[in-house]
Amino acid sequence: MAATVTRLHTMLTLPELCTELQISRSTFYDWRQKGRAPRCIKLPNGDLRIRRTDLDNWLNARQDAA
Repeated sequence: MAATVTRLHTMLTLPELCTELQISRSTFYDWRQKGRAPRCIKLPNGDLRIRRTDLDNWLNARQDAA
């Protein structure tokens, strides 16, 4: 159970991601459709989760472009 709890804490929900990046949900889906969003995990119920490490890597890759 501890591994499951730890794993959940290292994943963001879509609302958490949007809040952190200060973007709308529609912007996220636009980026995702264009292949420009961080990697996502689609759960069986259709919800998305984003690993913290995937978000950090995605942000670091964009740092040089700024």
